[in-house]
Amino acid sequence: MSAIVINDGLVHYEAMGHGRPLIFLHGWLGSWRYWVPAMDGLSVRYRAYALDLWGFGDSDKLEMHYSIDAYLELIEEFMDRLGVQSISLVGHALGGVVALLFAARFPERVERVMGVSVPLVGAAISRPLASLSSNGGALARLVARRANFPEVDVEARKADVPAIIHSIRSAMAYDLGRVLSPVDIPVLLVYGEGDVLIKPPQPEWLQGCDKNVRTMLLNGTQHFPMLEKRNKFNRLLLDFLDAGGDLASLELKEEWQRRLR
Repeated sequence: MSAIVINDGLVHYEAMGHGRPLIFLHGWLGSWRYWVPAMDGLSVRYRAYALDLWGFGDSDKLEMHYSIDAYLELIEEFMDRLGVQSISLVGHALGGVVALLFAARFPERVERVMGVSVPLVGAAISRPLASLSSNGGALARLVARRANFPEVDVEARKADVPAIIHSIRSAMAYDLGRVLSPVDIPVLLVYGEGDVLIKPPQPEWLQGCDKNVRTMLLNGTQHFPMLEKRNKFNRLLLDFLDAGGDLASLELKEEWQRRLR
């Protein structure tokens, strides 16, 4: 277990592999732990870091830090402390919101972003997930159990209820399509075909993002494609990291993916 102190709070993280740096950011129903299969799959070529945002996993529970802006500061300081100047980001749900906003705020420090099950607008967050902001931990645990992955169920129990409440409300205030429009780094947005928590993008949500943003809908997956189709997800991630600026080259087998745009 590794940890550093940032803004008077303990931040837990894990690292694996060697090579170019990459940071994984978890969503509302988990922690660093559900990124282990992806970290392992990339370990030969990448130095992968996965951290617990404040209020989740084994990081400190500090309510004053439960906002998107505070999480952006956390990533900036984390990179500074590790001596990493630029990096690729992979974020799920809440982590995807943080990753995309970090890229918009610090474009010189981000090489590319994969966002998984990311709500681009507040309306993309379905009622069961949005209601976590009022029902808190009990509903979070119920949703995690239905996902049927131990690494999600166990870690969801560690989440501080105010962290869920405040970060969902904070995320719902953003229109990420507008944020992405001036960003020129490669961005891949991945959604599970059967996800009942996050709606995939509507065409109007990504106007002006045709050049550098690609979206994909993965067949046979729901909210956690990195766990539901581990090998296929890892292949997609590696292809994306190798694609350079040409996202049109990302062509995957039709039986497990479908292009949205």
